Amino acid sequence: MTIVIDQLQFGIEVEEKRVLNNEESEFNGGFIMPTANTFGQNFRDYEAESERQQGVENFYKIIHINQTYDFVKKMREEYRKMDRVEMSIWECCELLNDVVDESDPDLDEPQIEHLLQTAEAIRKDFPNEDWLHLTALIHDLGKVLLLPIFGELPQWAVVGDTYPVGCAFDESIVHHEYFKENPDYQNPAYNTKYGVYRERCGLDNVMMSWGHDDYMYLVAKENKSTLPSAGLFIIRYHSFYALHRSGAYKHLMNEEDEENLKWVQIFNKYDLYSKSKVRIDVEEVKPYYLSLIEKYFPSKLRW
Repeated sequence: MTIVIDQLQFGIEVEEKRVLNNEESEFNGGFIMPTANTFGQNFRDYEAESERQQGVENFYKIIHINQTYDFVKKMREEYRKMDRVEMSIWECCELLNDVVDESDPDLDEPQIEHLLQTAEAIRKDFPNEDWLHLTALIHDLGKVLLLPIFGELPQWAVVGDTYPVGCAFDESIVHHEYFKENPDYQNPAYNTKYGVYRERCGLDNVMMSWGHDDYMYLVAKENKSTLPSAGLFIIRYHSFYALHRSGAYKHLMNEEDEENLKWVQIFNKYDLYSKSKVRIDVEEVKPYYLSLIEKYFPSKLRW
């Protein structure tokens, strides 16, 4: 059975409509960023299909209205229990074989294809950073929240750009105008620069809008993964475009966050631009990734 997800998995990169030139197509020596997606269009070019642009806006309107401090607190408390199912990382990867995001304009393959494409592209350029290979493989596993066994959450509670709640919503967040309908927008406890936080408190102490990023981060933390802090940082903040694209919310970062931010910025290029029709031989690469899973995770995880 194939579960079709009709959510809109879009980030601030929606606004990137230019085609990269040859000099911009290559970075870090190995991975070549393609100048077009799998359909021959510019990456994240929603003007190619005008109905998508309205869909993006409607999706973010729903997210921005519903992602409140109280909602996130409730979801974190519920999912931190890790009492839904017990399975390995690879078993969870295989669940994504049945997930195709038809709203992703750059990809029409199962999600596991994207995970492996990202991981293999990074592996090529950073052969000695095995933790980064594994991080790339698992960074989107939290999308299983869309499946019945994990609660079958609505699309707005799983995908999309992430951002802090409990403080003012930065204007760099895509479709910022819809925050005016969020209850926290007028709440003096949550609508100031620092809100419930303090300067340089560290992002680990900041509540982010709920979705697949924060869920997978909790799974790794609660199951005592030995991934380095940079790996956990990538998992939790790879959709935090207001930070790693626009430089917002740096006043909440501590020294460790500042060090880890560079890894998110490296990772993000592979995450966005490794989507292609080049298929990965799953059985060929599976033993390598199983060895990494064994190194950094227990054999069975609570989800």
